[in-house]
Amino acid sequence: MTLWIIFAVMTAAAVFAVLWPLGRKHELDAGGSDQLVYQDQLREIDRDRAAGLIGEAETESARVEISRRLLAAADAESAIPQKPGSAASVRRRAAGVAVVVVPLVALGFYLKLGSPNIPEQSALARANEPEADRSIASLISQVENHLASNPNDGAGWEVIAPVYLRLGRFADAVLARKKALALNGDTPVRESDLGEALVAEANGVVTDEAKLAFQRAVAGDAHNAKARYFLGLADEQDGDRDAAAKKWRALLDDAPVDAPWKDLVRADLARVTGEPPRSGSPSAADIAAAENMPEGARAEMIRGMVQRLSDRLHADGKDVDGWMRLVRAYAVLGDRDKAKGAADDARRALSDQPDQIKRIDDLVKGLGLEG
Repeated sequence: MTLWIIFAVMTAAAVFAVLWPLGRKHELDAGGSDQLVYQDQLREIDRDRAAGLIGEAETESARVEISRRLLAAADAESAIPQKPGSAASVRRRAAGVAVVVVPLVALGFYLKLGSPNIPEQSALARANEPEADRSIASLISQVENHLASNPNDGAGWEVIAPVYLRLGRFADAVLARKKALALNGDTPVRESDLGEALVAEANGVVTDEAKLAFQRAVAGDAHNAKARYFLGLADEQDGDRDAAAKKWRALLDDAPVDAPWKDLVRADLARVTGEPPRSGSPSAADIAAAENMPEGARAEMIRGMVQRLSDRLHADGKDVDGWMRLVRAYAVLGDRDKAKGAADDARRALSDQPDQIKRIDDLVKGLGLEG
């Protein structure tokens, strides 16, 4: 209510500013300005005579001349008809338009572009907020406002759910996933997405509700990787490491060659079995698949493995053997620029280990990558 009172006062002030000049009496309007000038001149002559600045004869002569001009101006005014579009009429119409149009136009623009229900924010807070954050917050606010007015828009809930998850708003993500599932229909993907949100809300614990969602997902699609992974995690949290390992081995055997999550599953499998992880190296399933691949697909698989090794080294660059494998792999693939770039990255990562940098330099020299 306070906001609307402020708007009303501001509108009234704006209208008053427009009407003030229009409502003033304009003494020099067309038709009457000459008479006013001559009348003022007569008063000026009387003041000069009283002050002794001019004589009696001069006074009378001036009076006669000014009076003659005054009569001529009066005759000229009476000969000009007063049109409806005279200055006074125009002012009245302008005032009427201002009173009606200014508030209506302002209100129309505000209802179209404004957001009176958004909580206020201080100017300092807005100034200190990064531009990207303001943009993301603005987009989220727009979607939330839309969903508040259209709560049955299943597509909107589907869009906002992963955003909530990435922002750490896990309770909101769970609500959005449930809304999307209820409005758009039950599918294995939506069930596994709901389970993922529930796990995040529970700080990584696969709750009974989440487990049921994953089981429904697998029942609808036996190859749903996300659900299969979390069901293995549920087994581990229940203390059944063998069951978890079995599920994760099966998941790796069925995984596509370029699946980006394979290293994660391998690391978890190593955790429950006590075996060292084989990050960046092919599994038995990878090797079997590569033997039956066309040459192009086999090369693509190798490039994917090299990229994963590169990602791991750029995240933790202290593995000199890993850097040497990466440089050599790029050289074998014929990517000289990438091989030299990997060597430079290795030198930066190992800058406090000169002995290890020498090994990199020797490898670069042996592969003919100098220059």
